[in-house]
Amino acid sequence: MAREICLRLLTDRARTRQELAQALRRKGIPDDAAATVLERFDEVGLIDDAAFAGQWVRSRHAHRGLARRAIAVELRRKGVADEVAGEALAEVDGESEERRARELVDRKLRSMKVASAEQQTVAGRRLVGMLARKGYGAAVAYRVVREALAEHGADVEELDGAEPPDD
Repeated sequence: MAREICLRLLTDRARTRQELAQALRRKGIPDDAAATVLERFDEVGLIDDAAFAGQWVRSRHAHRGLARRAIAVELRRKGVADEVAGEALAEVDGESEERRARELVDRKLRSMKVASAEQQTVAGRRLVGMLARKGYGAAVAYRVVREALAEHGADVEELDGAEPPDD
């Protein structure tokens, strides 16, 4: 029974050992039976938290535009060890993170009105908020938004009058 539950879950997507253990617990599988099945799956390579973390980082950064900080939180929730998560997160460097933030801002700006100073201020706040929710630090968010709005003719000094906090 435990084996079938794990195999069914693994057909959808890769999962961490903790995710499978939680699923087995929810289904009422005894801990000793669950441990035996999970150990065997680990031995044959069906469970690999490092491979899962690497795939998760690439997917969440490329498709959802999440920053390292947000992805690290997700990996922790899924039971990936901090050391394993750190190795996977090393794939995303500061340059690619900033480039992805700029892509997100540019895409969002296409649907925003930024003709007046008030619209530019509102757009700036919304864009910084969007990046913050995706895990980008304040310094990166402010810099990327200021650059994007400046390219759209905004007077960046009027946007908020304050320098962003350091990350």
